[in-house]
Amino acid sequence: MAEFENLLVERGDGFATITINRPRVLNALSRSTIEELHRAVEQIAADHDMLAVIVTGAGGKAFVSGADISELQSLESAQQGFEHSRYSHQLLFKLHELPKAVIMAVNGYALGGGCELALAGDIILASDTASFGQPEINLGIIPGFGGTQRLPRLIGRTRALELILTGRRISAQEAFELGLVNRVVPADQLMATAQEIAAAIGQKAPIAVGLAKRAIYEGLEMGPRAGNEAEMTYFGLAIGTEDRREGTSAFLEKRSPHWQGK
Repeated sequence: MAEFENLLVERGDGFATITINRPRVLNALSRSTIEELHRAVEQIAADHDMLAVIVTGAGGKAFVSGADISELQSLESAQQGFEHSRYSHQLLFKLHELPKAVIMAVNGYALGGGCELALAGDIILASDTASFGQPEINLGIIPGFGGTQRLPRLIGRTRALELILTGRRISAQEAFELGLVNRVVPADQLMATAQEIAAAIGQKAPIAVGLAKRAIYEGLEMGPRAGNEAEMTYFGLAIGTEDRREGTSAFLEKRSPHWQGK
């Protein structure tokens, strides 16, 4: 992995960990940090030995506290705001299109852009000290990193509207009750839990992991019939792989499969 100024990227057994490393500013998302995240995701996408990536924040207080407000202050026009938002959205599209599981390990404040980054995860874990919110309304703006789209799809329209229009911060437990996170764990067990899930996914058939993500995300943007048609297509693609032949043979022969990613 390349060296980064604002990130720590580490390789594990079948998974990678990206740590946003700006603890002095509570891991705020500067433009340069987003650019580095783009590059880190591209590198992980090209590494066929990894089937999962964990994203977390350094320092213990924050996952990501939000956007870099000084950079927002420098934006002068609607066009500049649009370009700033689009560059961030492109990162989240990369995460959704990544044929690997994205696990968000939220270990503190996940506010504004931090909450929106977490929402782009396939699996969202939270420490019991974490908190979430979309406080952009307090700055006279709206979420610009996917919050108005992903939050209502995850927790429902009315609940999302309440959080976005009031800017209210919620605890990890309330986030769990709303369906925003998969589970809440003690802070000292967060990374171990994330690594356990990543390692489990890392033992699966690579093509099947990617196809499952595509079927789910594309299906969510379609009607039920079209979504089921998409599933049929991706199921057929999976059936045609060497990994499927290995998987069914290993099951019948009562042995562990040896995936080739083919």
